[in-house]
Amino acid sequence: MAGSFGLLFYDVTGVVFWIIYGLCGISDIADGWLARKLKCVSRTGALLDSLADFCFVVCFAWKLLPILELPQWLWLWVGVIVAIKVVNQLSALVMYGRCCFPHTLANKWAGILLFIAVPMTFWSIVPITIVASVSTFAAIQEGHFIRTKNNLKEKVRNETTSSNH
Repeated sequence: MAGSFGLLFYDVTGVVFWIIYGLCGISDIADGWLARKLKCVSRTGALLDSLADFCFVVCFAWKLLPILELPQWLWLWVGVIVAIKVVNQLSALVMYGRCCFPHTLANKWAGILLFIAVPMTFWSIVPITIVASVSTFAAIQEGHFIRTKNNLKEKVRNETTSSNH
């Protein structure tokens, strides 16, 4: 999270910004891999990972969006993805009394692709369009997991079992 906030202090065209950007992405991947490898996965860790991802997206978006020239339809599409994710979290609050961020394979792919595609957006909108497609699927799948109690209970049970071993 500290690296994410560090992005706010550097110019997007500078090398330091992109070094911090890269370190944030690498540390996010390493963090999850190490947690699984060392069998120290926990619900708190998963929540902190989701919070760190959110901080990262907000911070780099704060820096990049003002200078990127994206078409209106893409902004609308991003708005739809955000709306789906908000509805997902409201559903989780109503159904379970807490927010829930399922770490589905689709969500992981959306995050990896977003990380890779952001620098490419300066030259083409094709990569970010692919990310929007995967992110839409991931958001819909996330909502399905949240609203289908058996799937979510199984996922939560697996995460709890993994953290207890």
